[in-house]
Amino acid sequence: MIGIGAGMNENDKKTEESRSLGFQSLEILIKRWKDGTFGEIIDDWKWIFSYSARYKKAIVFYIVLGILSTSLGLVSSVASKYLIDIITGYQISKLWLLVVITVGSAVFSLVFNSVINRISTKLSISINNDIQADIFDKIMDADWMKISAYSNGDVLNRFNGDVSTVSSNAISWLPTIIISIYNFAATFFVILHYDVIMAFIAFASAPFMLLMSRFLIRKQRDYNKKVREMSSKLMTFEVETFYNMDTIKSFGTAPQYGKKMRWWQGKFRDISLKYNLFSIKTNVVMTVLGLCVQYLAFGYCLFRLWTHDITYGTMTLFLQQRSSLSSAFNNVISIIPSFLNSSVSAHRIRELVELPREVHIPESSEMDEYAEDGFEIRMDDVNYAYVENNRVITDSQFIASPGEIVALVGPSGEGKTTMIRLILGLIRPDTGHVSITASNGRSVEMNADTRHLFAYVPQGNTILSGTIAENMRMVREDASDEDIIEALKIACAWDFVKEMPGTINCNIGERGRGFSEGQAQRIAIARAVLRDSPVLLLDEATSALDVTTERMVLRNIIQQKPNKTCIVTTHRPSVLNMCQRVYRVMETKVTELSEEESSRMAMDF
Repeated sequence: MIGIGAGMNENDKKTEESRSLGFQSLEILIKRWKDGTFGEIIDDWKWIFSYSARYKKAIVFYIVLGILSTSLGLVSSVASKYLIDIITGYQISKLWLLVVITVGSAVFSLVFNSVINRISTKLSISINNDIQADIFDKIMDADWMKISAYSNGDVLNRFNGDVSTVSSNAISWLPTIIISIYNFAATFFVILHYDVIMAFIAFASAPFMLLMSRFLIRKQRDYNKKVREMSSKLMTFEVETFYNMDTIKSFGTAPQYGKKMRWWQGKFRDISLKYNLFSIKTNVVMTVLGLCVQYLAFGYCLFRLWTHDITYGTMTLFLQQRSSLSSAFNNVISIIPSFLNSSVSAHRIRELVELPREVHIPESSEMDEYAEDGFEIRMDDVNYAYVENNRVITDSQFIASPGEIVALVGPSGEGKTTMIRLILGLIRPDTGHVSITASNGRSVEMNADTRHLFAYVPQGNTILSGTIAENMRMVREDASDEDIIEALKIACAWDFVKEMPGTINCNIGERGRGFSEGQAQRIAIARAVLRDSPVLLLDEATSALDVTTERMVLRNIIQQKPNKTCIVTTHRPSVLNMCQRVYRVMETKVTELSEEESSRMAMDF
């Protein structure tokens, strides 16, 4: 005879927790319906289904297998009932037939479940890759100012965590709900066929739990949200710390950052433990309620068995299917929090993918045929402010022509890097024009599609982990070893690279670990030279070089391509003496200096 344990096992606890989450999520959905915001959830799921639709044939196959597996499970349970009746009644005429049906159904169900699991995993990986690939492209093409408002940790959390949540439910959500509803209905009617009262006892736990849950799970979603937000903050701290490890070490502040790490961990631990305690309390209450229903069903079965109204096999079937009915109901209800969580994650992803795109002007490609002649870079009456009413550039002019080295000088924080961003088209002027002009007089406003005409060496260390050759080829995949070596020679980097084991195939650490700052700068300049773009932007890119090397590098660049337009931001007098034009950026104004002013400024340095 089947007995009842003193408590619920781990699976039962997880089942009750899923049920609790489902009930609370149902309340949230009803509330969202009433306050008119349910449409946002629908919009999120329309976005998710735009990916799911690519795999509709696989989804249909998934559903068919699930229904078939469920049906075979029920057949196996009914066959087990008759098998027990035969054995307890010593009737063996159909014993082997029932054994075959029972075992066969179980084996087929196992095979189908394995196939479903395999299909689900494949689809989940495929859709995860599809979403991530699309999101990656859209993030990379997002407006620079808009995407910069998000921390790296938050973007990574959305890109990995939220995409994983969406992909795990995008394929399985519809099949799961169809299969679960079918399983619930089929199980209920099987029990109903044998005993009406038992069917309603088995079903009674569903609405009873639904009524009780509203008093127990009210804070479930709030805790979930707080844990996710705290996870993003912790990840942001970790990303920024590891990225700035050299600076932290240089200041000797590693112990302080260790304390900060533990502080963030403590915050995450506290909110996670509160969530855990709340879940434990909820599970205790829901477990007690579940046991009451379980004992009621068991008592009813004992009474019916004692009065000889049912057989041992029927009692086994009742108890087994009561549990199955409860599980099927839980599966239906647990879909709702998955539905809601996926909506939240989809909304967070959509915030990134729906950011304004960079400006693209298709006509920019027509400028390529004039690349050999070089380009003129112009700014006319430009005004720009990152924040409204806080100008960084005011009514400013600028020009740099082919064959020229043009310098931007001025105090730190006055707008030199902003000028570079305007020239690259990363930001666009509030008023005025920033344009690139070809030798035939044709001009195009700076935009994302003119950026391929530039080679850019920003401030700081921009060397990536990998070999020197891999770092170089990131700007030109088809570059030969000879091309790379020639670029290194122009940047005065070949002298030390040729002494390294493996030369250009030598492995270097992330951010150029193993190189001095001057060596890293020369490799970054060589990479820009290899790109061989008609316009070169150097943002304090020669600050770590000695004067002789700096002058040699700039001279080599101009000699390599006499029509190259070279724009540098610098404080070095050696550069100013080589420049055909010098612009000072100060108090939001960009002003061209006369030769006398440039010479005086070089002497002042």
